[in-house]
Amino acid sequence: MRAILGFLLLFVALAAPPAAAQEVSSADQAAIRQVIQSQLDAFQHDDAGAAWSYASPSIQSMFTTPEIFLEMVKTGYQPVYRPREVEFRQLGDVGGSLVQDVFVVGPDGRPVIARYSMQKQPDGSWRINGCALTQAPDQNV
Repeated sequence: MRAILGFLLLFVALAAPPAAAQEVSSADQAAIRQVIQSQLDAFQHDDAGAAWSYASPSIQSMFTTPEIFLEMVKTGYQPVYRPREVEFRQLGDVGGSLVQDVFVVGPDGRPVIARYSMQKQPDGSWRINGCALTQAPDQNV
């Protein structure tokens, strides 16, 4: 229940479209995209450990094991678990957090926007601190 509540709160926080991106270096922008793409690749291979490694410490503590995390994604986030198409869109600031919008066509053919909240770690790396799915206009990538 705690995990569901956490994701509902994150969903509400990410529901608004991102504002103009705060000053983010091109290296950070590339790193953010790489982290998200790497997690998507891990999902494609059902590699729970790799997918888990891209989640922030707070997300990891919410789900406690890579296997529980992967099961949550399988059941609640099919568009990012098995996307047909992926296109990175706007990177913006929502309430002081960087949010990367990713247009995704799920396995059912429906387009969604996956809004990835990103968190910079003390070592300078980026991790995914949540993902909210919102309906996207019916369009192709």
